[in-house]
Amino acid sequence: MLRAIICVLVASAAAEHVREFTVRENARAGTFVGHLGDELPDAAPPYTIVPVPGSAVNDDLKIDPHTGEIRTRVPLDRENRDHYALVAIPASGDNIRVVVRVSDENDNAPTFPTAIMNVEFSENTPRDVKRKLNPAKDQDLGIFNTQRYNIVSGNTDNAFRLSSHRERDGVLYLDLQINGFLDRETTDHYELVIEALDGGTPPLRGTMTVNITILDVNDNPPAFAETAYSAMIPENATVGTPVLKVFATDSDAGENGLIEYSINRRQSDKDNMFKIDPDTGEITVNKALDFETKDLHELVVVARDKGAQPLETTAFVSIRVTDVNDNQPTIDVIFLSDDATPKISEAAQLDEFVARISVHDPDSKTEYSNVNVTLSGGDGHFDLRTHDNIIYLVVVALPLDRESQSTYTLNVVATDKGSPPLHASRIINLRVTDVNDNPPVFLESVYKTSVPEAAASGTPVIQVSATDVDEAENSDIRYSLLPTSQSDWFSIDERSGLVTTRSRVDCETNPMPSLTVVASDRGNPPLSSTATLLVTVLDVNDNEPIFDQSFYNVTVPENEAVGSCILKVSSL
Repeated sequence: MLRAIICVLVASAAAEHVREFTVRENARAGTFVGHLGDELPDAAPPYTIVPVPGSAVNDDLKIDPHTGEIRTRVPLDRENRDHYALVAIPASGDNIRVVVRVSDENDNAPTFPTAIMNVEFSENTPRDVKRKLNPAKDQDLGIFNTQRYNIVSGNTDNAFRLSSHRERDGVLYLDLQINGFLDRETTDHYELVIEALDGGTPPLRGTMTVNITILDVNDNPPAFAETAYSAMIPENATVGTPVLKVFATDSDAGENGLIEYSINRRQSDKDNMFKIDPDTGEITVNKALDFETKDLHELVVVARDKGAQPLETTAFVSIRVTDVNDNQPTIDVIFLSDDATPKISEAAQLDEFVARISVHDPDSKTEYSNVNVTLSGGDGHFDLRTHDNIIYLVVVALPLDRESQSTYTLNVVATDKGSPPLHASRIINLRVTDVNDNPPVFLESVYKTSVPEAAASGTPVIQVSATDVDEAENSDIRYSLLPTSQSDWFSIDERSGLVTTRSRVDCETNPMPSLTVVASDRGNPPLSSTATLLVTVLDVNDNEPIFDQSFYNVTVPENEAVGSCILKVSSL
């Protein structure tokens, strides 16, 4: 039975008593609230009950006019009505003015006005800039009202934080602040799940999803795929003949990412021998070429975006005009690997040699000087170097990663300067060999499982798995467990990753032992990674309760009130 708290106030006016009762909201129907005439001998029953108009006394309360007993008729809701008022007129004596107040319980969760809210930030917005978010409101009072906000998920790289403040209306207002630096090209959208919690035990909560769009600013210039381009064109090429196509990208969005190509006429090609398509970047012949007049044209090509304050970058294009002859050059390639095969280690340093190339052209009176050698393919990872135009070296130009690309197809082209030009090509299928540069990776960072406390030795618990993108010995994985206080309860198969019980597990010793699983490859030196295994030991009833002491002694004063606590015992 729920008991109501009774407060008695005697009015100073001689003709009326004032009684005030308090009852907890949600108390079940029939809960005792109080007696009208308690401690008022001059206001004895029976009573005539006169509710204050609009107070819903007759709907929600049950008052016995013969005894003056007040009980609830239905469960009360403080958020709907926080008090009831009536006047009780006794058969004799002074009237009793009665107020029944409804005390609050934490029965309402904080609620956001909308489940989804959309917010925009420019990517150059300074740190600590705020955006007001819709606050959550809670119909409960005091500590049961909204107390704090948390970001539950979606806060990539901790880009945002929350701040809040309470104003005179009692609402805990919410602000979203930038906590770091925003970059649309890295992350253009965030979906934050924000929760509001009240101060109940346990707290009630409500959530709202905040969709944050990062707006672009023109902070990235175009970037060419290559900083230098080269091409050859015969001197008898007609006007409009394509020479090559340059390509640039811009990671900005909209107009900020649209690119327009042009040739810098102040620095190159003042005679307009070539033109470039502003949209595609294709360079074509614009005027008749003459090998004897000029056999090499060097262009400065500009890529400019269409932002309000446009950014630009340049690349160099070398166009060699070739003569005509009738003997194609020959190409000899010697690979500089340990076994003279076309391979290179992924750990190769920049400028490390891959192959030696020599070229011969029978038509050239001065051997080698009439031949141009180019290297294509390889996505820019390889370059061609020469000091004397006699011996060429293929070198590493960018870091290699076998796991990203294990083979490259290179095309060495030797072109003489005849008219029409003749050329020879040599395809090199280059294999990238592995080094142990990738540790094993578990499929999950944390594994969770359970095992009965009575499980026999050898009982399977869980099978973990890791992968290694290296090859051969470098990807051959072995599993083990790091020693811990409970690791001797379990064992793991080093090849399959199957974890089994080694000895009896004990829930009372540790109901959730945490194990660290190690996956190591067999490279030289080996690489490894770890994952956490959380094992819940399912309890069986194998321990009887035990009092915390075998004898209790207590002294009680003779005037101790009924219901006072005189001793508390506990057991384990």
